[in-house]
Amino acid sequence: MELNFTIKQLQLKETFSIAYGSYDKREVLLVELSYQGSKGYGECVAIDYYKIDLQSFVLKLKEIQSVLETHPVIHPKEFFQFLLSLNLHPFLRSALDCAYWDLFGKLENKSFIELNHIPSENLVESSITISVAEIDEQIRKIEKSEWNKFKVKCKGLDKNNVEKLLQLKRNVALDSNASFTDEDCIWLQENDQVQRFSYLEQPRPIDHYKILKKEGFANWMADEDCQNVESLDDLIPYYKSINIKLMKCGGLTPALEMIRKAKQSGYKIMIGCMTESTVGISAGCVLTGLVDYADLDGANLISNDYATGNCVENGKIILSGKLGLGIELK
Repeated sequence: MELNFTIKQLQLKETFSIAYGSYDKREVLLVELSYQGSKGYGECVAIDYYKIDLQSFVLKLKEIQSVLETHPVIHPKEFFQFLLSLNLHPFLRSALDCAYWDLFGKLENKSFIELNHIPSENLVESSITISVAEIDEQIRKIEKSEWNKFKVKCKGLDKNNVEKLLQLKRNVALDSNASFTDEDCIWLQENDQVQRFSYLEQPRPIDHYKILKKEGFANWMADEDCQNVESLDDLIPYYKSINIKLMKCGGLTPALEMIRKAKQSGYKIMIGCMTESTVGISAGCVLTGLVDYADLDGANLISNDYATGNCVENGKIILSGKLGLGIELK
């Protein structure tokens, strides 16, 4: 097996603003695993919030390259146990795990969905993200969009803005990126109109969730609070829903485990993304047959996508039906 990797830059179509900053480009590490003429792809993105340093990932890949390249081709779930032994950051482990699933499927002449017996009909629709802006600008974007579901980013809580969004009678979720106060959360979960939002994501900073009440009107969804399968038990009294992101939890293999346990625990589940190319989005799309929500608009927000595969068109998840994760570079 051969390992190749390169750092690329994703350019956004417009400046993207969330509660803790704005950006118009993202650096991404593309990983390629190849064997007997087949190639599998995975990626991870430099996210400031998670203090991701792609140069340190490159150094780590160079360090493990020989042991990885001499490793036999085995089932991806067994290969993931090998990845765990390498002491990798979850973002980097995700890139390698996804690349290996893509490669393995191509070698086995099967798609990831076939290999894991995942439903592929009647998939949930993805939301598109409306970044932080004046409320009238956010509403204008929603009203002119051809998408049906929207995740509206906000920086703090403005009750008048909440009322304006509810008046739209559209499928809207709120994502404060941890910018709500305890008082904001109490007001939201005690307001019966708030149940009209499909969910309210990560209202407070990490580990400040004990103000939340699962039985309130707000469908609280954990994002940063829900890093991996170990997070799930602690969050049960507070959150109704969780956002699983492949980079955050370490790849497709742990995501499958998280989905299984989350269902057993009664959570609603979303497959989410960061700013990613079709390499990352293709991996997220294959899990949409198992979940309640999708937020996989990452590749739709960039202007220089460098791959093809599974995709999202006006919210509809389009599975390519190709082998592995269906990823090909342009």
